[in-house]
Amino acid sequence: MVRSRVPPRILGVIPARYASSRFPGKALARIDSRTMLEHVYERVAMSRYLTQVIIATDDERIEAEARRFGARVQMTRDDHESGTDRAAEVASAHPEAELIVNVQGDEPLIDPAAIDAAVLPLVDEPAIQMGTLKKRIENAREISDPNVVKVVTDRFGNAIYFSRSTVPYPRDGAGLTHYKHIGLYVYRRAFLLRYPELPVGPLERAERLEQLRALENGFRIRVVETDYESLGVDTPDDLERVNLLIGHMKAATRSSGTDLVEEGARVA
Repeated sequence: MVRSRVPPRILGVIPARYASSRFPGKALARIDSRTMLEHVYERVAMSRYLTQVIIATDDERIEAEARRFGARVQMTRDDHESGTDRAAEVASAHPEAELIVNVQGDEPLIDPAAIDAAVLPLVDEPAIQMGTLKKRIENAREISDPNVVKVVTDRFGNAIYFSRSTVPYPRDGAGLTHYKHIGLYVYRRAFLLRYPELPVGPLERAERLEQLRALENGFRIRVVETDYESLGVDTPDDLERVNLLIGHMKAATRSSGTDLVEEGARVA
């Protein structure tokens, strides 16, 4: 397939809150010698296709930290219910951006190549309004874990359903490949601005998965497979694990000269 030109403006948005029920202030937690927020921003900025990256927050402490390490930051309302709503507010102030990439602020090992992979289908196919990622499940325990969101797609790579349950269900014990959803999203700007106003349906309410809003309202979501293993930081234990991985990565780069981003993707 011959790819069209990359749109001139692709905006990356990193929603970052201070409040968190399980880990308050996690965006400012230290990983190695820097905050998690700085790690996320640095890796997102390495994407080949993003022309600008903005941290979106409603907290002055996060704003101050973002400005300290030179990031662009936009203060947003404090009543947003999700990162998508916060990203939509940022997008409303940037009419020049054709695509918006929403990257979670608790992914300090995000692979820039995974961001690029999610962006490309929307570059190539103007009819696609939204894109995301999936990863083959290799740990069988994750298949039945409700905290690991599963996704099933059609043969064209479009999402059929996202669920906390085991989907597809192997009724006859037949071997199936299961995929987990990686929570990175790409939107066309016009669609993202409309998204918060779309009706919330019974499936989204039941699963508590906001991406189901698009499917319930008849919109396709293109899902790209990636090797990136998401390592979100939701608890202090997660932070300790990431700190250990960062230490391993630094040791590996010193001994072999491997690029830190490549090593991060491999270790994750």
